[in-house]
Amino acid sequence: MMRIAEALDAFRPLRGDAIVVPGRGGRYWVELSENARLDVPLGDPAMGGHAGFALGLALAQPSRRVVLFDSEGDILMSLGMLTTIAEQAPANFYHVLLDNEVYATTGGQPVPNAKSIAYDKMALAAGYPRAHAFDDIADVAREIGGILQQPGPVFVALKVYPEVENQPIGQRRRWNTRKREEVVAELRADLLRQG
Repeated sequence: MMRIAEALDAFRPLRGDAIVVPGRGGRYWVELSENARLDVPLGDPAMGGHAGFALGLALAQPSRRVVLFDSEGDILMSLGMLTTIAEQAPANFYHVLLDNEVYATTGGQPVPNAKSIAYDKMALAAGYPRAHAFDDIADVAREIGGILQQPGPVFVALKVYPEVENQPIGQRRRWNTRKREEVVAELRADLLRQG
């Protein structure tokens, strides 16, 4: 297993001009990102909402990579998104799962059957053409560059240590400090500038 920050940091130097949706799984991304203007943190929409949003971005911006850092809780709450993403087959979509085996944002309740689920196999069965699974950061660091060169949609499952938030949701320090409208306006302006 690896730390979430390690997994995100392995991707950071390879990001380029990719749009990043740091879903619940990647909430630490905003602290590591070197190009916040291309980050689209949504805060905490309904569980499962990040994948649909990231798919929409990938379809709307086919010339730019879109990377989603997702959580297994979100995937399990919206399994239909795997088949929808596979059917739409955006070549620029990279779906990275940070699997910590618990519902970390609601206090660390265990995900049912967490140790037996093969999310990469689920993605392949749903129709993703490529899927990978890693539980060691050295393997991720060695392979991520090649994975990001593959046409999407690509699914990458990473086993990470649980980092549970036990403070009540209303009392937590917000990791997304920009309002949704600000994020969308900044992203639109940047995309218009770059043509």
